[in-house]
Amino acid sequence: MNAALKILMVDDDHLLLEQVRQLLTRQHYIVETAADGQEALDKLFETAFDAVILDIMMPKIDGLTVLKKARKAGCETPVILITARGDVKDRLKGLDFGADDFLAKPFSLVELLARVRVLLGRSEDCCEAVLQIQDLVLDTINHGVTRGGKPVRLNSKEYAILEFLLNNQNRVVARFSLLRHIWGDDVDPYSMPGFMDAYIKNLRHKIGDSASGGIIRTIPGVGYIVGGAAQ
Repeated sequence: MNAALKILMVDDDHLLLEQVRQLLTRQHYIVETAADGQEALDKLFETAFDAVILDIMMPKIDGLTVLKKARKAGCETPVILITARGDVKDRLKGLDFGADDFLAKPFSLVELLARVRVLLGRSEDCCEAVLQIQDLVLDTINHGVTRGGKPVRLNSKEYAILEFLLNNQNRVVARFSLLRHIWGDDVDPYSMPGFMDAYIKNLRHKIGDSASGGIIRTIPGVGYIVGGAAQ
């Protein structure tokens, strides 16, 4: 059950803080809140959390700076960044600083809850226990990835992208289909394709892949394929 999982919600909107706190508490999460960036950093350095929901626009210290400082200090807690809708620059910065997911305001509490569950590995989707191509192995039960027997550390979005591609081996996956699978309805078809390319680039780097002839291949103008050949 979720009882042992602790979440930090950070936003200067006190009404939203209370709404989210009540929602997550009803789902048996332990919830702490912070109303500014400094308070968020203090709590992150004092307490171990399982996930953080972090607004970018905050007083004292903005969310991106909080994320950057936390990651620099060795904090690896999964983070959902709350951004302004369509603000691609903030999302790209968040990706560079180590964000795991993004949620654009205004958002529904139901969507937030779904993102939290995915971030914490609570998805109930059924799939093969182990997915493999060459010496790259993904364990869907333990959410672990290895390459040549050595562990590969991925954030939740990178893991979800790799899992989806491995579940569709030998088939071309359209860029927009992958975006829609990972981000749901919060997809801007005009600005986010480049966003996905950034994720793929980071994923390739982490698994020791190459852009040409590697495990994940780009099909220009279409999407990506793992294994097989473009059809």
